[in-house]
Amino acid sequence: MKFLGQADAIALDQELFNEYGFSVDQLMELAGLACAQALHAEYSNNENKNILVITGPGNNGGDGLVLARHCKLFGYPTSIYYPKQSRNKIMENLVIQCQKFDIEFLPKLPELDNYGVIVDAIFGFSFQPPLREPFGDILEKLSKTKTPIMSIDIPSGWDVEKGPENSLSTIYPDTLVSLTAPKRCAMHFKGTHYVGGRFVPDSIIKKYKLDLPKYVGSEQIIKL
Repeated sequence: MKFLGQADAIALDQELFNEYGFSVDQLMELAGLACAQALHAEYSNNENKNILVITGPGNNGGDGLVLARHCKLFGYPTSIYYPKQSRNKIMENLVIQCQKFDIEFLPKLPELDNYGVIVDAIFGFSFQPPLREPFGDILEKLSKTKTPIMSIDIPSGWDVEKGPENSLSTIYPDTLVSLTAPKRCAMHFKGTHYVGGRFVPDSIIKKYKLDLPKYVGSEQIIKL
């Protein structure tokens, strides 16, 4: 299977925006819905249905906000911790939507063991080290929890090309949802792996040689 490097992942996204007429919020909606479906597929039998979504200020965080809204619609009690909020209008609108769905925004990081699943929506494939606070502390706490973690696209803090760093803040999620195609760091991932984001035209699939398995029926995710 083709694993995308950081440069190709960025170029592919820009091509979708600039040449294929997709908007950022449109792709966030499709990506977040796919991630919510992956969470439901993987964790619907959990006794503890409570979900905590930890979001960053960029597009990965936007995917997390969309996921939160859909998970609430799926019937999961959902809370969001969003410590560094973006002033981007798209992100502000996603926050409003979550508030209108009565999703609680938490003022501080809660006790992680109270949740059935934690969604890591902090950093995506544009991440460049070093980690800045408060995210170093958040990731260190995530690295110690026994609650299952599902990461969106990239496990936060991982080098997009090389994979996990050996540090106190390195997380090893139980589930990963790669968007569009797995990134190179996913070669080091050992858990349950989904691909989501069923919005890539055949011409781009051929150009980037994305030899993905076929989606089945109307499914928005593939379990690898």
